[in-house]
Amino acid sequence: MTVKAAKRKQRRPRGDRLTMDDLAVLAGVSKVTVSRALSDNDLVAPETRKKVQELAAKHGYKVNLHARNLRLQKSYTVAVVVEMTPSAERPMSDPYPLEILGGISQALASAGYNLLLTTGRGSREDQIHAADGAILLGQGMGDDAVRRVAESGAPFVVWGAPHPGQDYVVVGTDNEQGGALAAERLLALGRRRLVFLGDTAHAELAARLAGYRRAIEAGGARLVANLTCPFTFAGGFNAVESLLAKDAKPFDGLFCGSDLVAMGAIRSLTDHGLSVPGDVSVIGYDDTPMAANFVPPLTSIHQNWREGGILLGEKILALIDGQQPASEVMPASISIRSS
Repeated sequence: MTVKAAKRKQRRPRGDRLTMDDLAVLAGVSKVTVSRALSDNDLVAPETRKKVQELAAKHGYKVNLHARNLRLQKSYTVAVVVEMTPSAERPMSDPYPLEILGGISQALASAGYNLLLTTGRGSREDQIHAADGAILLGQGMGDDAVRRVAESGAPFVVWGAPHPGQDYVVVGTDNEQGGALAAERLLALGRRRLVFLGDTAHAELAARLAGYRRAIEAGGARLVANLTCPFTFAGGFNAVESLLAKDAKPFDGLFCGSDLVAMGAIRSLTDHGLSVPGDVSVIGYDDTPMAANFVPPLTSIHQNWREGGILLGEKILALIDGQQPASEVMPASISIRSS
C-alpha cells in the first residue's frame, strides 16, 4: 500500500453520508469486495467479511437499496394478488389469506425480498410491472384472475388447482382427495343422500366436487343436489333454505366448499328443526379455527396454508432466477369432529 493510500485509509471520509468507496478505503479492500462482504458472500474470506461489516456498523454505513436495485435491474419485490373482495364476512384478517401470506413472507424475507400486497380487481398492472414477479392467491372464475396477472408479462405462480391445459406453476392442496375424504366420512356414517355446496366455476371447487362424486358413486350412494353458492355464511344458509323449501328432508349428508358455507348451512338446518349430526351430517373445507369452536364442532378438510405459502414463495424466487420449478400438490387430510 502506498503512503498516500495509507493516509487515506486512516482518515474518516468527509461528508454526511459514507459511500461504498469510502468504506473500501477504510477497509483497505476493493469496492467489489465491500459489496460482497456486506452481502455475506462466501467469495470473501470470513475475516475480511467480519472486518468490513464491523466498519460499516461503526460508521453507520447503510446499503443504498435504490441504487443497488437500479444497477441490478431488480426491485427485490414480489406482488401478492389476493383474488377476493374483502367484506365483513370474508375479511383479509381471516386465516385465509393471512396464514398463507405468513408463509410467503417467510420465504421472501429469507431471500431479501419485499412483499407488495393487493387484491384481485383492485390490483393495477403497474404494481405487478414494478415487481420482479407475482403470486396469485386464487385462479378466479374460469381462470379469469390468472389471465389478468399473465397480461403483465411478469413471472408468476398461483395458489389453486392444476387442470388440463394449464401452462403456469400452481401450488395447492389435493382438492380431489379432499372431496373423496368428505364422501368417505359421510358414507362411513351411513349417509346415502348427499349434497355439495360450492361454486364449481372455480377450479379448486370443481376438483373437490369431482373427488366427492367419484367416492359417492364407488360407495353406492347418490348425489341428490349440487348447488352453486358464494364463499359466505349467507351463501350456505340460502342454499339450504332453497333445498328445504322443496322438501323437508331431501338429504342426510352435506359437503360444503368452505367452513363458512358449512356454518351457514347448519344454521338453516337447525332453524328448520333438523339436528346436526342426528338428521344431517355436515362437512366443511379449510379447517379454520372457527370450525373447532362452532356448535357443533365442525368436521372439515384440512389445508396447510402456511406450508403452501412457503412453497409459493420458493417457486416464484426460482422463476425470477430463471429456473423452471414444477407445480406441487400437497395432501389433504380430514379433521373429524361432531358435525
